[in-house]
Amino acid sequence: MNRITNDIYYIGVNDHELDLFEGQYDVPNGMAYNSYIICDEKIAVFDTVDKNFTDQWLDNITEVLADRQPDYLIVQHMEPDHSANLLNFIKKYPGTKIVGNAKTFAMIANFFEDLDLADKKVEVKDGECLSLGKHELTFVFAPMVHWPEVMFTYDKTDKVLFSADAFGKFGALDVDEDWACEARRYYFGIVGKYGVQVQAVLKKAAALDIQTICPLHGPVLKEDLGYYLGLYNTWSSYGVESEGVFIAYTSVYGNTKQAAEMLAEKLTEKGCPKVAIADLAREDMAESVEDAFRYGKLVLATTTYNADIFPFMKHFILDLTERNYQNRTIGLIENGSWAPTAAKVMKAMFEKSKNITFTDTTVTIKSAVKAENIAQIEALAEELMK
Repeated sequence: MNRITNDIYYIGVNDHELDLFEGQYDVPNGMAYNSYIICDEKIAVFDTVDKNFTDQWLDNITEVLADRQPDYLIVQHMEPDHSANLLNFIKKYPGTKIVGNAKTFAMIANFFEDLDLADKKVEVKDGECLSLGKHELTFVFAPMVHWPEVMFTYDKTDKVLFSADAFGKFGALDVDEDWACEARRYYFGIVGKYGVQVQAVLKKAAALDIQTICPLHGPVLKEDLGYYLGLYNTWSSYGVESEGVFIAYTSVYGNTKQAAEMLAEKLTEKGCPKVAIADLAREDMAESVEDAFRYGKLVLATTTYNADIFPFMKHFILDLTERNYQNRTIGLIENGSWAPTAAKVMKAMFEKSKNITFTDTTVTIKSAVKAENIAQIEALAEELMK
């Protein structure tokens, strides 16, 4: 059994069968569904796990508790990868009270139509406390991080923050990989739209003495918490994490690709601290979204297509704008054999975005890259380096 502190145990599971998390995010290293137990005078279980791991999860509980019965199941988040086994848990432990907030119980009714919790319900409010004996729990509401019912739980005794989906990442726990890369892709893919709400809950968390963070995905965080909190602050305030330029392109016959690669070469030659480039038709879209938010400057290169823009670029820009993409400089490269309008279309897609600055230079290619385009690309590189 995995012990986090003297009284807190990890009882989660690893999923290596999943191909797409939430039906869209590629997870080559699987996924972890985390669950925890605090053993005190009273016993609290934190969240359940995905429906495919019922028996393993219940066995994990038995391994920790033996014949003891849990007093509380604390439901911090109602997404099915965390709540699917609520009914199975109640069947095994019918005497357990279910702890949640008003929105939690409304969602339980949505997911479990015939589940009557009348005598089991413990409805808590923001800032309310629950004593387990030695351990005192405080509930910290985190609405829209990233569902409306989400709440964190702070254990004052062991100084542990149970943070629901916050500080989570893609990847199972039996795989060794860099935290930031998959946490960043997870954050911007799933939580990115809700920066204001994340900032609000970070302010609440700043008032707490936190020594350990227990998220519902990814590893338990114990060391250098300032690093993780700092990244979350940068991400949720839409700040620039790394100085550099991300070039995202689509190309039908290779000419737009040539222009994008030429720009990347010129930026590298001029000493740009980091140049990242992606073919949106071939590379993971969530990785590209992550890079667009990571770097301070973005270049979009695409073709005019059906009097609009190439579908992968349209998809990409929509992914950015619906996640409140802001505080960035954007350069544009367009290609069109007879009526290039891609730059105009792309610029219009950011009309409602905050603090977007477009470069003065726009590269306009008519079919193939020519001498005048090379001069434009040089000018765009110079402008991006300022």
